[in-house]
Amino acid sequence: MSLLEADTLDMSALLIQAYELGDWINSSADMADYLYWKEQLAQDEEAGRLIREFAKKKELFEECERFGHFHPDYHEAMQAVRDFQQKMDDHPIIRNFKRAEERLDELLHAISQTIAHSVSETIKVPGNQLVPSGGCGSGGCGSGGACSGGCG
Repeated sequence: MSLLEADTLDMSALLIQAYELGDWINSSADMADYLYWKEQLAQDEEAGRLIREFAKKKELFEECERFGHFHPDYHEAMQAVRDFQQKMDDHPIIRNFKRAEERLDELLHAISQTIAHSVSETIKVPGNQLVPSGGCGSGGCGSGGACSGGCG
C-alpha cells in the first residue's frame, strides 16, 4: 500500500467518524431541546413581533453607532435597544430558546475544544461567546436571519 493510499484511508475513516459525531450531536437532548424551542419561537406571533420590533430598534442604534457618542440620539437609541432586549428576555419562549441555543453552543464548543486539544494543547479554539449586541444569538431569531445576537 502506498503512502497516498494510506492517507486516503485515514481521511475516509476520519470523515466517517466526523459524520458519526454529527449524528450523535443531532440526536442529543440539547439538539432536541433547541429544535423544540426553535419551532415554538417560529410559531409564536408575539415573539415574532418582538423580534421584528427589536430588529428595527437595533437598526436605528447601528445607524447612530456609526457616529458613536457624537450622534445626538446615540444614548437614547442604545438605551432603547437595552430596554427592548430586557422585554424580549422576559418573553418565555424567547428566553427558553436562547437558553437552549446557549446549551447547544456550549456542547459544540466543548467538542471542538476536546478535538483540538487531543491534537495539541497549543491549538487555539475559537470562543463560543454569542454576539453580545443582544437579541438573537447565531444570526437569526428562529426564522433564519431576522436579527443577530441571541435567538437564532
